[in-house]
Amino acid sequence: MKKRTGFKVMADLIGLVKPLAGYMLLAVFMGLIGHLCAAFITIFGGYAVLNVLNFDVPFSMIFIFIYVCIFALVRGILRYTEQACNHFIAFKLLALIRDKVFKALRRLCHAKLESRDKGDLISVITSDIELLEVFYAHTISPTAIAFLFSIILCVFIGSYHPLLGIIALIAYITVGVIIQLAISKISGNYGMKFRTKSGELSAFVLDSIRGLSETIQFNQGTERLEQINEKNDSLSNDEKHMKKISGRNTAVTNTVILIFDLAMLFSSAMLYYSGKVSFDGILIPTIALMSSFGPVIALANLGSTLQNTIAAGNRALDILEETPITEEITNHPDVKFSGAEVKSVTFSYGNETTLSDVSILIPENKIIGIVGKSGSGKSTLLKLLMRFWKVKNGDVKISNKSIDEINTENLRNMESYVTQETYLFHDSIKNNLLIAKHNATDEEIETACKKPLFTILL
Repeated sequence: MKKRTGFKVMADLIGLVKPLAGYMLLAVFMGLIGHLCAAFITIFGGYAVLNVLNFDVPFSMIFIFIYVCIFALVRGILRYTEQACNHFIAFKLLALIRDKVFKALRRLCHAKLESRDKGDLISVITSDIELLEVFYAHTISPTAIAFLFSIILCVFIGSYHPLLGIIALIAYITVGVIIQLAISKISGNYGMKFRTKSGELSAFVLDSIRGLSETIQFNQGTERLEQINEKNDSLSNDEKHMKKISGRNTAVTNTVILIFDLAMLFSSAMLYYSGKVSFDGILIPTIALMSSFGPVIALANLGSTLQNTIAAGNRALDILEETPITEEITNHPDVKFSGAEVKSVTFSYGNETTLSDVSILIPENKIIGIVGKSGSGKSTLLKLLMRFWKVKNGDVKISNKSIDEINTENLRNMESYVTQETYLFHDSIKNNLLIAKHNATDEEIETACKKPLFTILL
């Protein structure tokens, strides 16, 4: 697994937002205006109190009442549209990412996926990608909103006195950034461990289902169930620990907010007694700070949960950025099958030589049987003919042409390959064949069955 920092993972995931950048900017704008409306409902309430106490304020009670109603209505509308926009972006991007992942898996077949556990791959394609919804819907735009919102509120509070603006700035940075980074550091790599164990559990369950008949036959059901329970309990313990961190995060955040609220009240009161601000310089800045932590609290709460999301994104990026053993070949003229030849081929997996100076001639319209003990290289030979692996020494030709000069699609259309792990659904042969092309006619099925097939006798 490729090591990436959390910021690198987030940067790469944000890069995928480019097709929907307009929607993201719209979500940020609506979220910003919505949060400002929510904050100024409370602030205008402070002005109403000052009005009742006969202090000189720039707004009349009627003006305050009208604008509070407008702010409330606008806040509700913008909150709904912001969330709708964010989730549209999230689920649209999840569809795009899944499409990219499936295309990547096709590129990586067969060599790079041969050693990957199928259950773990399924976990990446399903639960890991699904978890990215948290990042796209609840991280990107909330971060931008919190940044812009904090600047505006700092300027507003600072208009009463620069010291109060500085206190607000320190409060926002502490709650939205410092606490989040601290919690993220405390969380460590628990997120990655959790996603990895989740993938291992999925793989183990899938393997258990596929081998259910053998498990029953050898009376290993109880032992297998105990192993599943052990893995599940271990995963639950990790999740419990992550939730404890999240709860501790919430407690610390609320405590820090209370401290800064008291600091604002104390500082504004001292400024009042020194004659540097009037009474509204105590009430309005304090109320403004108390009512404005919503956006930065959302960031603070991401400290622990984001680790899990980053781990899921890291696993998805591993597939997207993986390079295949053999690149897809295009832009060559198509050829028709007229025989195949393997000439003086030597091939090894790492330091283990599987084929050594192998030559074979495969005529058109003939059935060739290759017999050998397990591990002698029969499957490897077919994988080289399919160009799943690159030939390192020797030549592999189709129709007297090197397979490195034949378009990948053309090559795979000329050959049929049935692996030792092929799964047949409990259905008719026809319906199993229709998986490749669900609307194929009987004539097309018959033609497919008559295509040249390299047969291995195991």
